[in-house]
Amino acid sequence: MASIVKTFHLGGDLEIARLGYGAMRIVGKGVWGEPADREAMKAVLRRAVELGVNFIDTADSYGPTISEELIGQALAPYKPGVVIATKSGLARTGPDVWVPLGRPEYLVQQVELSLRRLKLQQIDLWQLHRIDPKVPVEESLGAIKKLQEQGKIRHVGLSEVSVEQIKQARKVIEIVSVQNLYNIADRKSEAVLEYCHNEGLAFIPWFPVAAGKLTQPGGKLDVFAQRHGITLSQLSIAWLLHRSPVILPIPGTSSIPHLEENMKAADVQLSEAEWREVEAIAGQR
Repeated sequence: MASIVKTFHLGGDLEIARLGYGAMRIVGKGVWGEPADREAMKAVLRRAVELGVNFIDTADSYGPTISEELIGQALAPYKPGVVIATKSGLARTGPDVWVPLGRPEYLVQQVELSLRRLKLQQIDLWQLHRIDPKVPVEESLGAIKKLQEQGKIRHVGLSEVSVEQIKQARKVIEIVSVQNLYNIADRKSEAVLEYCHNEGLAFIPWFPVAAGKLTQPGGKLDVFAQRHGITLSQLSIAWLLHRSPVILPIPGTSSIPHLEENMKAADVQLSEAEWREVEAIAGQR
């Protein structure tokens, strides 16, 4: 059986379990407003930590503010070893509306507010949610570097970037992670993953569970998963864990049963031949 590396040293010093939790789904529809049941969402967060999750990813724009508030209320004071990642750089004006905003003074303000909501003295991993085309990235990250020097941010990452943008950012500040859309059915970020793999940077795929034509019920991937007694979600997540030791999947859910199902993906064991079969099926899109 092909063994999966279970942990990753984020930034070289924070050892985390590679299967984390993304906290985008614990707010209202359209990633906007309150969830139907705040206490139920707090229970999901606490259950994630009980199951061994020690890497939780959120953003100030989820809600906005509500995801961070729920994490702070549910988990602070944090269990030793729990790493919280958040993001700033997308403003919200309504459901499913996301506007890049990378002005230095805005980012500084948002970091201070994130610290307050998350009940932290230092953000373990702060990520620039999007590069603002109206603001030079040197200005956006220059302000963040000052906050890092003040001890308010430990490590810095990027989201939805190209290899060239990563290289540009690394001239300003040390970058330890990249968060791009990536899953077995959508591999447009393959070059970015390869760069992260070679450079030892964490690659955090958002939307880690594949969707679309490739993953339809009764399709070849679904049949493969059923044959091995696992769900399509578990296969999608396990594939990411197998794909590269720098990949940190963060599947999100507002359901404890679904959370428990996702976490079992770390235990999926397939042979190299079976993974090649999965790759062959995926290549038939």
